[in-house]
Amino acid sequence: MAEVLRIAEAADPAATQSLPQNVEAEAALLGALMIDNRLVEDVQLKLRPDHFFEPLHGRIYESILRMTDANRIANPVTLRPLFESDESIKEVGGPAYLAQLTGSGAAVIGARDFAQQIYDLALLRALVGVGRDLVEGALDTSEDVAPLAQIERAETELYKVAEEGGAEGRAKSFSDATKEALEMAERALNSGGHLSGFTTGLESLNTKIGGLHKSDLVIVAGRPGMGKSSLATNIAFSCSQRLLRDREDGIDPAKSAGTAVALFSLEMSADQLATRILAEQSGISSENLRMGKISQQEFRQLARAAAELQSLPLYIDDTPGLTIAALRTRARRLKRQKGIGMVIIDYLQLLQGSGRGSAGDNRVQEISEISRGLKQLAKELDVPVMALSQLSRAVEQREDKRPQLSDLRESGSIEQDADIVLFIYREDYYLAAKQPGDDHPDFAAWQEEMARAYGRAEVIVAKQRHGSTGKIRVKFDSRITKFSDTVDEGYLPELRGS
Repeated sequence: MAEVLRIAEAADPAATQSLPQNVEAEAALLGALMIDNRLVEDVQLKLRPDHFFEPLHGRIYESILRMTDANRIANPVTLRPLFESDESIKEVGGPAYLAQLTGSGAAVIGARDFAQQIYDLALLRALVGVGRDLVEGALDTSEDVAPLAQIERAETELYKVAEEGGAEGRAKSFSDATKEALEMAERALNSGGHLSGFTTGLESLNTKIGGLHKSDLVIVAGRPGMGKSSLATNIAFSCSQRLLRDREDGIDPAKSAGTAVALFSLEMSADQLATRILAEQSGISSENLRMGKISQQEFRQLARAAAELQSLPLYIDDTPGLTIAALRTRARRLKRQKGIGMVIIDYLQLLQGSGRGSAGDNRVQEISEISRGLKQLAKELDVPVMALSQLSRAVEQREDKRPQLSDLRESGSIEQDADIVLFIYREDYYLAAKQPGDDHPDFAAWQEEMARAYGRAEVIVAKQRHGSTGKIRVKFDSRITKFSDTVDEGYLPELRGS
């Protein structure tokens, strides 16, 4: 690290002594980022190039950010051409300095701490600058003395430093909050009076919850076989398709009821999800698609549907066994690179916690950590986060199989953290399991009951922070795994008030 020390010595001696800085920490962080580009996601939201005391280090950091943003590897080899003619790097041995920065692999472990220290020292330097200007202004009596004006100016500069340091927790003025509320109301008005968030693709559900709102955590829960994944896929498709159509119609994406969607599928592969969407759009059974039982005419329908969906702003990540931390990192990257406005996770129980607890820690605590993490992600990215969740077997023990909030599996924190909880209930699923024999005396009654319930489903709004609860009748076509509105879109009586 001789070159790093040379940089520190080459700086203005007075500035080096008086200004808070740690050039060695800057060098260690840059080395760690070049060794493991994934660390960029952890530091870039807070750390900017101008936070580095050494300008050369700031330029190296900026180049690393640009390359990783473009999905390119940032290491001493790929960065070298960018610094061949840099005068500052020539003073410390030329582009070979980049390779020397990666000399200590141990720096990877402390990368986040280095980033925090660099950030804190940058704030202290900004504070020193405000203090110096204040002292110089107070000592200068060559102009008209206006102490109150100087105090006001100093306060303004101090608030700028405070705002920079507390960006994550900065309070919004009421005027800013009011403006956002008016924009939301305008969107609802323009959509026909019921859709202030992003569309779910179901008019009845949009009317009930007003769409999916930014910073909300939405839980979609149900027993296996109810169609949770199907509903999530339907919503992801409808929302991304709405954005695509609005773009083509020249509507400002910021005012669209659609958005780009990131779907994290921990259960199904990307091609399985694509098959579901193709089945839904082409009207061909997903089972027939998988088995290849389709005619030439149906294949042409399929090809047409596939061509229309190629530019859909829907991004599927089917990496299995993701931790909540890895999910947040990937979601941040997709927000930055693809502009996603919604995150869907299928499903919550397949996520893993941080693993920091002891072996004796139970799954309830881990689920609590995950649900809190998902709510934080929704607020941090300012997007709706929809997570699918399994229900406990307690549902099966009751005569009425409709789910309740107490059935949310493994943790009450899911109910607590969620802004909206939706349950899916299909009576025909349970009736099919009770089918009597053809010659059974109850067969005719069962057949009549099945005919009434077949293809019908309920989406139960069991919790809604912003409105009332209730039940919505929808249709479900299991052949193409598609939910749609019923002809009579009325609601059943509400479960409880808002």
